[in-house]
Amino acid sequence: MNLWEQILLGMVAVIVTFLFWPGIKKAIEQSKNVENPDWAGALIPIGVVVLFIIFLISVSG
Repeated sequence: MNLWEQILLGMVAVIVTFLFWPGIKKAIEQSKNVENPDWAGALIPIGVVVLFIIFLISVSG
């Protein structure tokens, strides 16, 4: 990748970050106000995916 492409990619990343920042900030504030966050509902699928990836790596090697 050329230097100008890396600079352009960095500029795009910064612009996208600024465009999405208000929504990200609001989502973070709303997640802090949740009374009973359901972490098990998120962690179980993530754990299954991690175990599946470990299984795939062990089978291919």
